Amino acid sequence: MNAQTSRDERDHQTEAPETRRGVAPAVDIFENKTELLIVADLPGVGPGDIAVRLDKNELTIAGKRASAPEGNALAVEGRPGDFSRTFLVPQGIVADGITAEVAQGVLKVRLPKVSSQKPRQIAVKAS
Repeated sequence: MNAQTSRDERDHQTEAPETRRGVAPAVDIFENKTELLIVADLPGVGPGDIAVRLDKNELTIAGKRASAPEGNALAVEGRPGDFSRTFLVPQGIVADGITAEVAQGVLKVRLPKVSSQKPRQIAVKAS
């Protein structure tokens, strides 16, 4: 994921806005010594409306944003409907250790690195 564009994002760059299926959520990706962290803005979407799936080296975040409340909309930026984002996962991720949690409209997906990928300090012993 190091500066790689997701497949969906590349696809959307070539599609006209009216032909896109759903609305891809805004996503930030961070990397530290122990993990990759994907943070997706999903206002109004609960845990039961989100699916996170890893298939080979592709991580997909998909779900459904509920329809807007009744009444006259004065401004609508988050359109209801299905959404999906797919990312290529680099080698060196512990697939069984991936976790996802949503709180206050923010989804956090943690992809831990394998031990050999984590930097470590080597102690120097006197002989």
